[in-house]
Amino acid sequence: MSTSSPDGIFTVAGDADGVLEAPYLNSELPNLLHRIAEEGGYAYATMASLAATGDIRAAEAAKEMAWEQLHSGPWNSVVPIWRDAYSTSCMHLAKIHYGNCEFNQAIKVLDMGIIMGGMMFRDDLNAAISKAMEKARRSVDKSESEIEFVSGDINVAEVQHLLPRKSLSCKLVGKSSALSLEAFLKNHYLSGSPVVIRDSMDHWPAKNKWNDMNYLRKVAGFRTIPVEVGKNYLCPEWKQELITFSEFIERIRSDDTATVETTYLAQHQLFDQIQELRQDIVIPDYCFTGGGEIRSLNAWFGPAGTVTPLHHDPHHNILAQVVGKKYVRLYPASLADELYPHSETMLCNSSQVDLDNIDEKEFPKILDLEFQDCILEEGEMLYIPPKWWHYVRSLTTSFSVSFWWSGSEKLDG
Repeated sequence: MSTSSPDGIFTVAGDADGVLEAPYLNSELPNLLHRIAEEGGYAYATMASLAATGDIRAAEAAKEMAWEQLHSGPWNSVVPIWRDAYSTSCMHLAKIHYGNCEFNQAIKVLDMGIIMGGMMFRDDLNAAISKAMEKARRSVDKSESEIEFVSGDINVAEVQHLLPRKSLSCKLVGKSSALSLEAFLKNHYLSGSPVVIRDSMDHWPAKNKWNDMNYLRKVAGFRTIPVEVGKNYLCPEWKQELITFSEFIERIRSDDTATVETTYLAQHQLFDQIQELRQDIVIPDYCFTGGGEIRSLNAWFGPAGTVTPLHHDPHHNILAQVVGKKYVRLYPASLADELYPHSETMLCNSSQVDLDNIDEKEFPKILDLEFQDCILEEGEMLYIPPKWWHYVRSLTTSFSVSFWWSGSEKLDG
């Protein structure tokens, strides 16, 4: 049975630790609800006020109201206050679950608040997740079996038939060990030339930790993450799902590929969501070249066979291969017209060409275009200049991190 205090923080009777604290949310809640009411959210404000007292039905109703606002149109058209409203309702619902010792449910709803909500109450949400995770870990069956994680070695000749036509037969991306910042700036950043950088990740904790799925399960197993299901985002059967990290690991381990569709954690800001994993990586010094700023840190984690189709990105990009191996093919930005980009605005940075199954009649130019490619080995980083087109295929179970950054216009231009 739960009881509530006047400030909206409630506890479980007889359990001094049965509380999730949200100090900043508690102090800002009256002001937030006033602003939401001014935006026409009177019903939400009423339900959120009740939710703060421990009313689970009101908490669920407030969360649903905010969810509807988040999906009322294009994401960039959502009034920002509604993202904070969604985080608020997730926090209220998580408090109730936690007070009822429903720790997994509390973690799930808090994750939704981080993934879909605003930044105002992010510190409160992260602190609440840490506390709920401690409780959830204690409740795990101590006899739970260990997971053996083998990313697997490969013979290039054996996987050649899996790669796009002409792979590894043209110009290979050059590889450089411990590349100096001066050499990177002069020979690659300013000239817009890709390079594979070796020996620059040895000091990362992730280099050892992420090869152990038991570590990943312990740190992130209860967390909810968005995954892609299907061949790739250009295929009609492609979809997205929200599952726990533990469920995702089980899908990766499954050998029954006839019944389990390829599941990929792709371009997700995992390190904003899970602080423990963020502490395992280090932003490469190369990412500060040009005096710009980091735009995004994204995770890419999945089994062998996951594919990111041919596309380009607007920023400088370093793709760090922490676990496993990937094949990467790159075409310079100057060949954009020959790469048949989609005409739709949402997909204009993606090619219509499926490199795994090229339609020679529809896309004849692609066959004679020169490209660079490489096998990106574990512990290596690949620099991809802005707007260079690239195709990526995982050759083993793979965990990568991409660092996007923008340079100054003076240097980039």
